Amino acid sequence: MTDSSPFILDVSHCLRDSMPEQFRKVGDTPVRIGAEMIGVSEGTEVVVDGVMTNLGGGVMVDATVTAPASGECVRCLAGLDKELSIHVSAVFSGSDDFITGDEADEDDDEVLEIVDNTVDITQAVIDEAVLNLPFNPSCENLGVDCRESGTDVPEPDGVSGEEEKVDPRWAALADKFQDLEEN
Repeated sequence: MTDSSPFILDVSHCLRDSMPEQFRKVGDTPVRIGAEMIGVSEGTEVVVDGVMTNLGGGVMVDATVTAPASGECVRCLAGLDKELSIHVSAVFSGSDDFITGDEADEDDDEVLEIVDNTVDITQAVIDEAVLNLPFNPSCENLGVDCRESGTDVPEPDGVSGEEEKVDPRWAALADKFQDLEEN
């Protein structure tokens, strides 16, 4: 990651001041964000708006990330576009003794750390995007009918109410077997 990443935030002022600090950062994402079939492509402009709060030895970052996501319908393969808006909240430690407990549990998540007065929320953004985007996006997820997508793929069984249409993906096989049925 480079310092030009919108997900790398300078917390030096926040560590010196006890008041929460609002920030806005706009830049191109250095990595792809999202699931396999829908996500924010690398190099797409994202907007990160949020608040950094000094926790006395650590920093909490609450941010909203907004970016255009694109992908394909898993059913008809039509292009899908969606405005992605996710909320990320992460705590970063400034020292080893920031978060301690009576019993250390080795299974606990690793505490994120402040490095050179910066914090990196990239992984938190990726994780939250994967949880918020549909794993199998379809036109229906976005309130669009697959018939409106401009493809010849018929509706799933029991939905269309129209005469039976042959799926264009199987049309060649249907023609072949139709010849066999005529004999």
